[in-house]
Amino acid sequence: MSDDTAPQPDRVEGAPHPRETPRLIGQGAAERAFLDAYNAGRLHHGWLITGPRGVGKATLAWSIARFLLATPEGGDGGLFGEAPPAPDSLDISADHPVARRILAGSDPGLYLVRRWGAGTSDRDREKAFEEGRFSQDIRVSEIRGLASFIHLSAAEGGRRVVIVDAADEMNTQAANALLKMLEEPPARTVLLLVSHQPSRLLPTIRSRCRELRLGPLNTQDMAQALAQAGVDPGTDAGALAELSAGSVGEAVRLINLGGVKMYHEIVGIVASMPRLDRPRALKLAEVAATRGAGDKLDLLLGLTDLFLARMARGGALGPPPEAVPGEADLIARLAPDARRGRAWAECAQSIGARARHGRAVNLDPASLVLDTVFKIQQTAAG
Repeated sequence: MSDDTAPQPDRVEGAPHPRETPRLIGQGAAERAFLDAYNAGRLHHGWLITGPRGVGKATLAWSIARFLLATPEGGDGGLFGEAPPAPDSLDISADHPVARRILAGSDPGLYLVRRWGAGTSDRDREKAFEEGRFSQDIRVSEIRGLASFIHLSAAEGGRRVVIVDAADEMNTQAANALLKMLEEPPARTVLLLVSHQPSRLLPTIRSRCRELRLGPLNTQDMAQALAQAGVDPGTDAGALAELSAGSVGEAVRLINLGGVKMYHEIVGIVASMPRLDRPRALKLAEVAATRGAGDKLDLLLGLTDLFLARMARGGALGPPPEAVPGEADLIARLAPDARRGRAWAECAQSIGARARHGRAVNLDPASLVLDTVFKIQQTAAG
């Protein structure tokens, strides 16, 4: 199975792989920070690209890789010895040979480290990869493969770029092996570490990298990024921007799983409280109880936690911008002041703990959802 058709752990379902995304949107500050270092001749050997999931960290890593592999080192002065202008963008033409090779996964100067198939033998891991069953972490064998790549490609000259996506997923042995490379960086090699939770990395890894931090996308940038990914948000663009917290990856997930409609149901059920619309609550529980609906249950619990957090913040700071119609009035009614806001924060903490326990002991999903609804009803009743 080719890398284009095999399931990939570093790709959001329903969206292009980051290497297929031609332009980085909404992260101009991080792009300028890298270009400033490059143009000043201070190109660090290790870069830690951090920020929330789905805001473009991997897209930035692939954009930097294309730029470095396609841009001549030292700046060729040409026939008259004039230095070319300093680049002001990471964009590389799709027709450039490097861009074509990277898109095909065949550029000899690029190495990708990511989770591989679950299993012990190479044959088992290859089969697992083809079936989309991935290891839970990046193992030391992937880092050893990186060492071989650096050793073999050194004789060919030119830059080499390594992308680790995501560095948070390295196990202890893999992290220590990568640390050795950062401590003794190979010549003309740049390592790009994508990290959703940099606090999970070894402090010594973080200290040997320069950080590029990405932030959430605003509504306009979100719309452009979704359009570039070929995803049509329909009439839910505003709701997606609010519920995804500026994450394109999360917005795509919400679209794939019907997240906006699910959130609308949560708000509608709570709007009937302190009385409870039982038929509507039962219908929501049935969605999570469907066979193979584990992703929907996770999303439902996540959206419930988000709703409760918005209720708590609303009590303290006033209702946030509406994600769905009627939400602002509901928050104003059930969380009118800081005291009620604290009650909703405590409710969120309690429900989160109960949900984690229920998932750990394989509690019936419908029962877990109804237990959550009843706990919310108690809080709504004061």
